[in-house]
Amino acid sequence: MNWITLAHEVIEGKILNDEMAMAILQSDDDELLPIMQGAFTIRKHYFGKKVKLNMIMNAKSGYCPENCGYCSQSSISKAPIEKYPFITKEEILAGAKQAFENKIGTFCIVASGRGPTRKDVKVVSEAVKEIKEMYGLKVCACLGLLKDDQAEQLKDAGVDRYNHNLNTSSRHHDYITTSHTYEDRINTVEIAKKHGLSPCSGAIIGMRETKEDVIDIARALRALDADSIPVNFLNAIEGTKLAGTKELNPRYCLKVLALFRFMNPAKEIRIAGGREVNLGSLQPLGLYAANSIFVGDYLTTVGQEEHQDYSMLKDLGFEIELAEKQAALL
Repeated sequence: MNWITLAHEVIEGKILNDEMAMAILQSDDDELLPIMQGAFTIRKHYFGKKVKLNMIMNAKSGYCPENCGYCSQSSISKAPIEKYPFITKEEILAGAKQAFENKIGTFCIVASGRGPTRKDVKVVSEAVKEIKEMYGLKVCACLGLLKDDQAEQLKDAGVDRYNHNLNTSSRHHDYITTSHTYEDRINTVEIAKKHGLSPCSGAIIGMRETKEDVIDIARALRALDADSIPVNFLNAIEGTKLAGTKELNPRYCLKVLALFRFMNPAKEIRIAGGREVNLGSLQPLGLYAANSIFVGDYLTTVGQEEHQDYSMLKDLGFEIELAEKQAALL
């Protein structure tokens, strides 16, 4: 297959069928660079060489009643993680200040749990109003299953985006968790959209799913019209249901990123959790398909040193994209 030709067809509106999508995932490793060139053709058309930087603040750790098999914070996890209740507004503001100083465009406030309490939403809302005024950052909230009134309150406070990942395909969902449904996740994203929050939803790859599942989740996110799509690669944590799972290699991870770019050409594709572990020395190649990364640590796992990410972007010749108001303040 001529991947450059296919890339131009995608730019002009072609939607990959399952056969084309599978051809990417099943391709010989000798085809990897041509596939990435095709993905970069699409990425460059829509985003040039700009890269969005994101930073997570873990606003509440552990104490989650859900039974997600990948998560160290779940009710069934035995992982030895730090646990604490919802942090204060002042702590959130301190994280936002750090993000601003490090040229992070999107500040992500994430909390464990099935969904936020009234108090959680109040703390986030009060913090976001000040973040917008002081730092001009784009703010993404990820607080679990969302209700209409909560979405409206977050939007009124200035939250730009709401993240709620589909994580995997509908058929594989019950293997990962049974304490909520795939439809619950779809519904939360739709509620966020209804109230004007930019929808952010993605996947976790490497959870013993099939290649068909990977194609299905990429297609589902297209149907959901998610503006931002984080692609996580499982970092199997000891004490979780999926501990010991090791199905990925760097070359396959790159093919997955290419698939998501071909399937969702104009969307923000973010290399998220597990990139350091699973992409290893091939991390820079991932940005030929993706146009966004997390910088710093994740929820309960450690990312690589920030200076390594900035050096990687410099070596690639890519440009950090700042939020509009943030750029004016810096």
